[in-house]
Amino acid sequence: MKLLRYGEPGRERAGLLDENGRIRALPDALGDLAGDRLTPAGLAEIAALDPMALPVVEGDPRLGSCIARPGKFVCIGLNYRAHAAESDLPIPAEPVVFGKWSSATVGPNDDVEIPRGSEKTDWEVELGVVIGTRARHVAREEALSHVAGYCVVHDVSERAFQLERGGTWDKGKGCDTFGPTGPWLVTPDEVGDPQALRLWLEVDGHRYQDSTTADMIFSVAELVSYVSGFCTLEPGDIISTGTPEGVGLGQRPPVYLRAGQTVRLGIDRLGEQCQRFVAAA
Repeated sequence: MKLLRYGEPGRERAGLLDENGRIRALPDALGDLAGDRLTPAGLAEIAALDPMALPVVEGDPRLGSCIARPGKFVCIGLNYRAHAAESDLPIPAEPVVFGKWSSATVGPNDDVEIPRGSEKTDWEVELGVVIGTRARHVAREEALSHVAGYCVVHDVSERAFQLERGGTWDKGKGCDTFGPTGPWLVTPDEVGDPQALRLWLEVDGHRYQDSTTADMIFSVAELVSYVSGFCTLEPGDIISTGTPEGVGLGQRPPVYLRAGQTVRLGIDRLGEQCQRFVAAA
């Protein structure tokens, strides 16, 4: 299934994408795409519906984040071999973990704000993993059974805030609007092997990133297992699994985003995003 949320910010409703690419409204009684709705039982209730019997959503509605109110937005740094190389950094011995604030989460095609004082806003296409069952100290061999689905995440980053202002990476990663998520949550049966997905990103039509998840240092299963050893993962939590080579920081000389530019990005079988970058008020 491809599950989504549509409507104005703060008033989104849950829906699904049918086999003809049309948005169908899910019954309001099922609630939003959050928490228990993303458990195996919650998803099974949606899967039992006949998509063609659901109301068609007319027009071209705004898409919100495919996950409502993620309790945790966990991110992984330096998780692609070529990206570590372009950053002139060694391969990590363990996953690099940081977080985004909940206010970073926006829809896949919403405007992204370049923060006040920013000089080094950068792009990062990433595979997002959405948790479907409570995971605490899970083994790698069992980790994928805790996954509700996958989505596209844009891990927008402000490099000066991240690397030059002291402290942790979080201050350059969690700015408002820095976490576009979606367009939809795709269940594992439609994705297949999460280590065999192509992902790409373009700025104003120029392709900077074009790689596959096969280049990950730590696989999705390893990441779910690893993070669950430090905190309990709950249904609706998101793990963003790192970005491949081709970020702005890695260009020679570095290239950063400016107001008025457009970024497109996508992942095989998970859809595309498109954002206009604007100056924050």
